[in-house]
Amino acid sequence: MDTLQKTLHNFNAGPSILPKEVFQEASEAILNFNGTGLSILEIGHRTKLFEPVVAEATALMKELMNLDSDHEVLFLHGGASTQFFQVPANLLNQGQKASYTDTGVWGAKAIKEAKLYGIVEVVCSSKASNYTYLPKEFTTDPNSVYLHLTSNNTIYGTQWHDFTPFYNAGVPLVADMSSDILSRQLDFNKFDLIYAGAQKNIGAAGVNVVVVNKNILGKVNRPLPTMMDYRNHIEAGSMLNTPPVFAIYLCMLTLRWLKAYGGVKAIEEVNNRKAALLYQTIDASPLYKGTVATEDRSKMNACFAMEDAVLEKEFLQLCENEGMVGVKGHRSVGGFRVSLYNALPYESVVALTDLMKDFAQRKG
Repeated sequence: MDTLQKTLHNFNAGPSILPKEVFQEASEAILNFNGTGLSILEIGHRTKLFEPVVAEATALMKELMNLDSDHEVLFLHGGASTQFFQVPANLLNQGQKASYTDTGVWGAKAIKEAKLYGIVEVVCSSKASNYTYLPKEFTTDPNSVYLHLTSNNTIYGTQWHDFTPFYNAGVPLVADMSSDILSRQLDFNKFDLIYAGAQKNIGAAGVNVVVVNKNILGKVNRPLPTMMDYRNHIEAGSMLNTPPVFAIYLCMLTLRWLKAYGGVKAIEEVNNRKAALLYQTIDASPLYKGTVATEDRSKMNACFAMEDAVLEKEFLQLCENEGMVGVKGHRSVGGFRVSLYNALPYESVVALTDLMKDFAQRKG
């Protein structure tokens, strides 16, 4: 069957699935944006056509996250990896200490960049176990300028479910939430800086969302390049230079969709159902085995494997034949990875788990 006619189920880890409504509206805007006769790809960013897009996207983020007046929302270039150095550049003076958790590749990369700016103390690490669990016993130096964590580890399939140790650390909290932002209810105001690549739950690749408590800024004594200083971006309303116009427009559409869906509370309920169904299927058959500690399993990226590499290859081919896209695990982990982001329908998880059950019955 032609792939254009086949029903596809997109489990890609990122860039990943977006709501169909967003694709429809975005495709229309490429040809004719809001009836102007112009494409969204060719309108000026400092015009009355685009300024409302940034304003609405910003307002929707604040509303969905229930942010207080101290927190600002920015749409920036560079993806989350840019924030690995922009965060310490803005917050960490040379000679000062920042605390970091090492729970995956992205946390390790953030640590590497922060060391260029000040002292980094790694308060906990699960690297020796290939990041198969989250180390929960740690202490944070109260003199640390901030504590950095990665809320969800896309490659390994672990996720922090209890933030109490971080809230109790007594220092400003910085979080990379690229792969689970807006997927569950949190008190986002307890975080002093949040950053997230948009290409999982917020929109398409090409823009990075930063949520920052403006009270933590302006305390470093190093000179900052204009584009590196968060305060300049706040003052310019995310338009310090030409922003990724189309990517921000997609964010706005996706945030509209999430609000209409019922907001974070409603999407969390369906995300919990999706994760529960998949993990129940994994645990019910001896053919499959989870690859991380049960209590740390991610509700966004479920990782599992089989004992038999031949069967793994056969199952991957079956998934491809049945339109299950993006199921292969990351090269550093192997096995399988199923991403369950906001826009993934529950029906896609039903289709995959039915396939898993049938395969296990035939091969078990």
